[in-house]
Amino acid sequence: MEKQGYITTIKGKTGVNVNRCYQCGKCSAGCAVAEDMDYPPSMVMRMLQTNDEDNYQSVLKSESIWLCVSCQNCLTRCPMQIDIPSLMDYMREKSLEQNSVNKKSKNILSFHRAFLDSVRYTGRLYEIGLVAGYKVRSLKLLQDMNVAPGMFMKGKLPILPEVVKDKKQISNIFSKTGEVHSGPK
Repeated sequence: MEKQGYITTIKGKTGVNVNRCYQCGKCSAGCAVAEDMDYPPSMVMRMLQTNDEDNYQSVLKSESIWLCVSCQNCLTRCPMQIDIPSLMDYMREKSLEQNSVNKKSKNILSFHRAFLDSVRYTGRLYEIGLVAGYKVRSLKLLQDMNVAPGMFMKGKLPILPEVVKDKKQISNIFSKTGEVHSGPK
């Protein structure tokens, strides 16, 4: 990419100026999932600040962008108010566009898609639909099957989904955000 290319694009798309980060580390210190990330949030910021294409690609292929749960703890702790959750979300989009999703993160992506499909079709979360969609996408069909009977017996899993009254409104939300049917990838 040209000089300042992706840094300018990131700022334009997310409002996040990665160069404002002065590496205090508060984002990483407060991140609940940092210890599971290959690059903690402060490292992601530093890698992007270098404006190096290899570092940019490493971030796109990292597990970190998929592990971020967007809790905004980093944002509230950041003295510069840098919106790292928005940055991570943008990096996930770019990772998908470039087909650079980390192999370890494929199941996280499968869960995201199953969750959105459940909401898309019923207007709310339908647990059985979520689990079924995730299991099919992740190819972990029989994993955790021993848990389901107990949950059914305790009434924790409704057999039929509750559907919102105005599903058209849900469709409009998905249309406006550009979210399209993801299929069983």
